[in-house]
Amino acid sequence: MVRAIGAMSSIAVVLAVAACSDNAPLTTPEGQPVSTVTTRVAEVNIINADRDLDKTCLAPTAPDPGVTDVTRIVVTDPNLLDAICALGVGPKVTAVAAAPGSIPTYLGPQLGAVPTIGSTPDAAAVAAADPDVVLTTPQTAAAAKSFGDARVEAIGPVAGWKARFQAVADALGRSSTGTRLLDEFHSETQKTGRRMDAPHSQVSLVRFTGDSEMIAGTQTFAGQILSEIGVQRPEPQRSPRSFTVTDKNFTDADGDLIYVSFQGERGLEHGKEVLLSDRWLDMGAPTWKRVLSVDDQIWYGTSGLAAAWLVLNDVKGSLDGNS
Repeated sequence: MVRAIGAMSSIAVVLAVAACSDNAPLTTPEGQPVSTVTTRVAEVNIINADRDLDKTCLAPTAPDPGVTDVTRIVVTDPNLLDAICALGVGPKVTAVAAAPGSIPTYLGPQLGAVPTIGSTPDAAAVAAADPDVVLTTPQTAAAAKSFGDARVEAIGPVAGWKARFQAVADALGRSSTGTRLLDEFHSETQKTGRRMDAPHSQVSLVRFTGDSEMIAGTQTFAGQILSEIGVQRPEPQRSPRSFTVTDKNFTDADGDLIYVSFQGERGLEHGKEVLLSDRWLDMGAPTWKRVLSVDDQIWYGTSGLAAAWLVLNDVKGSLDGNS
């Protein structure tokens, strides 16, 4: 009986330890935490796989002299949130009048926690948001009607992400700050280009979809950032438009360095197949282990100053790196 009781006690201890370990972080025998972040895909390193999204948004900014600051902001178009993040006024956003799940994840937990109340919010959501300004776009203007007498600032059609950022800064009484922040970014791209001898690098941009590969054009968001840094593109990739890779132009994807990205889970699965194929591995950059994976949402799926800084920092840490 004593042995039985002892055995039962041992089992209880084991089960208790197992139960606790479900929530405990993985550690080495020395007690150091073990990272569970995926850092490679199909033998290719992922740039900034453990990116700290808490640091995406820039420092808080003040309004221009003599301008009364806004205190509560509602946004009807999630594409405007990047500019708000870059201006450091995310804590002022009380609601996003858009569908759940529409806030880009790279903006971090601060904006990710803002309620998404749909494009036709009910009275309770409108009362809780209680904005003094509603930022909207022509495509989402109807959602602004729900907020009664709140001041509406429409960000009209603009040419490029920098113009959109400046338009949001203007609407929030931060015109001079917007100009300063764009100038600071441009200055950093130029310093980065000189420091990394960017003009002597030919960088390829390849996006994997569910069933194809795309060469990203120079007018894509990532293409624009690389151009501003001074990075060159391989000769076949110097078109503003993106184009599909085919059997005939497959090697147009090659370069001194290839940045690859994946559009969703299907893009990831298709990309894995291509990245491990003999045809891909026979090209120059894969042979020399010069292929790196980047976040598709940040590099292409959105655009704005906050994302631009993330792309720039990715390039800083990888332009001369290997997979």
